[in-house]
Amino acid sequence: MEQAGRILVVDDDPDVLDQLTMLLRSWGYEVAAAGGQQEAEELLMTFRPDLAILDLIMEEQDSGFILGHEIRRIYPGTPVILLTSVQAATGLSFAARTPEEQSWVKADRVLDKPVRPEQIRAEVQRLLARAAAAGPGDGD
Repeated sequence: MEQAGRILVVDDDPDVLDQLTMLLRSWGYEVAAAGGQQEAEELLMTFRPDLAILDLIMEEQDSGFILGHEIRRIYPGTPVILLTSVQAATGLSFAARTPEEQSWVKADRVLDKPVRPEQIRAEVQRLLARAAAAGPGDGD
């Protein structure tokens, strides 16, 4: 079992939401799950995540971007992973490679769906370790 951390998972696909929640809990993380942007915004009033995993497109085309901005506003320095199937469907990439792109994407990592469990595990571990090293409120 890994070191505990608090993770917010948001996805409007119940299968993806359940799979990620079960995986993360099996690895020892405390997980709060939301089925969309509005539900996640309500959760953020009572749940401070150490990391957030967000679907890009939910109620709106940019729900994940908006939620990422909101999380960074409320809890600066919180790592954010965006999950998307946009690249597979359209060929567009949302990978934020430059500091300018990262300033508006508000994600530390953009992963294409479907995501392999070992890929999520590695990114979660890496980003939580980086956040812990930076200290509370650092980053962004």
